[in-house]
Amino acid sequence: MNSPILNAQALGFPWPTLDPFLFCVHHDDAYPSGDEHFGPKASLQGRDLGQDFSRKDGWSMYHGRKVPGFPSHPHRGFETVTIVRKGLIDHSDSIGASARFGDGDVQWLTAGKGIVHSEMFPLLNSDRPNPLELFQIWLNLPARNKMVEPHFTMFWNEDIPRLALKDVADRAIDIALIAGTYPQEPTNPGAAISIPTPPPNSWASDASSDLAIWTLRLAPHAQWTLPAARLKGVRRSLYFFKGQQLHIAAQLLDQHVALELDASQAVMVTNGDEEAELLLLQGKPINEPVAQHGPFVMNTPQEIRQAIQDFQRTQFGGWPWPDDAPVHGAEPKRFERR
Repeated sequence: MNSPILNAQALGFPWPTLDPFLFCVHHDDAYPSGDEHFGPKASLQGRDLGQDFSRKDGWSMYHGRKVPGFPSHPHRGFETVTIVRKGLIDHSDSIGASARFGDGDVQWLTAGKGIVHSEMFPLLNSDRPNPLELFQIWLNLPARNKMVEPHFTMFWNEDIPRLALKDVADRAIDIALIAGTYPQEPTNPGAAISIPTPPPNSWASDASSDLAIWTLRLAPHAQWTLPAARLKGVRRSLYFFKGQQLHIAAQLLDQHVALELDASQAVMVTNGDEEAELLLLQGKPINEPVAQHGPFVMNTPQEIRQAIQDFQRTQFGGWPWPDDAPVHGAEPKRFERR
C-alpha cells in the first residue's frame, strides 16, 4: 500500500489548507492579568498597535488597541468557524447578534452576502493571567450560497460530542466532533456519532461533502486508527501542533507539521512520550474558482469589486454598536443575544 502521507509542511502562520477550507490559524496567547478596561495590565510600548502580531512576551494585541482582538471588519462569501479552547471571546455583529463564548464553545458564522463583526478578547481576570487559545477556520461557500443571508450559530461546549476512547493498553484518545461523523466501534455497531446540525447553507450541511472538523488529544504512547473518509474524492489535512513525536503509519514526525493524507486510507497514529494534540480538517473540494481580497472570497474578480462597492455603499447593514470593539462587561457568564 502506498504511504498515506501525500504532503508534509512545517507549521507556520497561518496553517496551509486544502479546498474547501481557505484559512486556518491557531492563536495561543499567554495574556497577563487585565486592567480596568479588560486590556493587558502591562505596557504596550513598542507594539504596533492596530497591527500587533509580534507575540512579544508570548501574546499579541492583533488589531486591538486597548483590548486584544479584531475590531469591526466585514466578510462576504464564506464562513468562519471559531473553536475556543481557553479564554473568552466577545462577538458583536451588524445583524444585531452578540455573544460571549469560550472554554470549548464553537461559533459558526455564515457571512453570506455580507456581515460586519468584531471578535474581542476581554481579559476579565485582574489578579491572574488570562490565557487564550483558539482556532479560526475559514470554510468556503459554493457559488450558489455566496449571497445567502448571514447566519449566526453557537455550538456550546456542553452540546459538542466528545469521544473518550481507549486503545488496547487503556491509553486515552479524546476526540471533539465539531463537524462530521465518527463511525461506531466494530464491537458496538450502530448509527455513526454526529455533531449538532451545521448552518443550513454551509458546505458542511451538504451530505456529499463528507466534511469533518475534529480536535484530538492522545495520551503518551496511545495508538489510534484514523478512519478512512466515508466518500471518495475527499481531501484531508491533519495538523500535529502539540507534542514531541508522532508516528503516522511508518513515518516518524519530530516537528509540528501539516499533513495532507490520502483520505481513502485508514491510518494508524502512534504517539510518543508526551501528550499530543491534533486538528483534522477534511471535506470534498468545492472545485470552483476562488477570488479573494482580504475579507471577501468570491468566484471572480468582478464579484470582488462588487463586494467592495457594496460594503462601501451599505456597510452590510451598518454597525449598531457604540464603538468598533465592544466588550460585554465583567461578568464571565457565556451568552448569546440576537
